[in-house]
Order: sequence, then structure tokens, then C-alpha cells
Amino acid sequence: MQTDFTITTRGPGLYEFTDDVARWISGTGLLTLMVQHTSASLLIQENADPAVQLDLQNFFSRLVPPTTDPSMSYLTHTYEGPDDMPAHIKAAMLPTQLSIPVTNGKMRLGMWQGIYLFEHRDRAHHRTVVAHISR
Repeated sequence: MQTDFTITTRGPGLYEFTDDVARWISGTGLLTLMVQHTSASLLIQENADPAVQLDLQNFFSRLVPPTTDPSMSYLTHTYEGPDDMPAHIKAAMLPTQLSIPVTNGKMRLGMWQGIYLFEHRDRAHHRTVVAHISR
């Protein structure tokens, strides 16, 4: 069983799509999610306090600043904008695929866990996440 989810982003940040996945799944098996982009990531993260998502975004922005920052002057892939190569670096550091057990049509996430697309680019995008349940 497979489907695609399209997540529309407005720029950097974490975009929760747990409810979209929950409406789609059924049965018992292993859910695999994979983002089809090299400048975005997938995370299972706390969904109770929005400050968590903001803190994560701020942390990774400080860890990997845009190529206009003097500390990033060694980067050569800059023709797609100052946010592009840093976005690739963040995606290389974070997961682009998740596996979640499913039992009787319910994901086995913890009480405060949600599924997020982590957008690393500065402008809006339509991101595709492929979902597959193996039984």
C-alpha cells in the first residue's frame, strides 16, 4: 500500500503532517516515509509545545548559516542561492526517511510525538513524501 503526501511550505520550519498520515493508514505493519527532496528532512518530534520546533529551526540555522555568512565562504555550490547548500547540509545531517510501527490502523507514536517535514529552504515549496506500509 503506497501513497504520496504533498506538504506545502512557506519557508524554513517544521510542518506537521501526522493527521494526514493517520487518516491514510490501516491494518498492521511497518510504515515507511521518505521525502523526495535533497533540501528537506523528516523528523519525529514533540508536538505539544511549538517552541520546540522554533528552537530546532533556530539551532540548525546557527549550526549551518547561509553562504553569505563569512564562516561558510568555503562552500562552492552557491548558484541556487545562499540557502541552498546549507539546506543540503542540514538534510545530510537529519533523517530523510522514517519507519513507524502500525498496529490495527494506528501509528505507535508516543504521546507527544508528531511527524514533521523540516523545510530547509528560504522560499515556499511543495514537498512530496512517499508513504509505504509493508504488512
